[in-house]
Amino acid sequence: MGFWVYILQCADKSYYTGHTDNIEKRIGEHQTASYKCYTSTRLPVTLVYSDEFPTREEALSHERQIKGWSRKKKEALMRGDWKEISRLAKNSAKALRQAQDERS
Repeated sequence: MGFWVYILQCADKSYYTGHTDNIEKRIGEHQTASYKCYTSTRLPVTLVYSDEFPTREEALSHERQIKGWSRKKKEALMRGDWKEISRLAKNSAKALRQAQDERS
């Protein structure tokens, strides 16, 4: 049994990132607003990315990583554009260093 990380695009064009051990069931729960969560007021939702991991810990780690990413980086992930993800990561690191230098 695998564990999934997924990204949904909501009706308002925002993204929701989550993880589950049953992706079909979980997407259905989002679509029917079975739980009061971010997506329940932004229906319908569309699955735009999913990836399977062997353990819940790996899936949760990847989910947390994605949640920290910019919209552009998430969209590069959805396209499978690893070169752009790398470029955006380098730009983020550079901006962080510059901000830290300015505070010093």
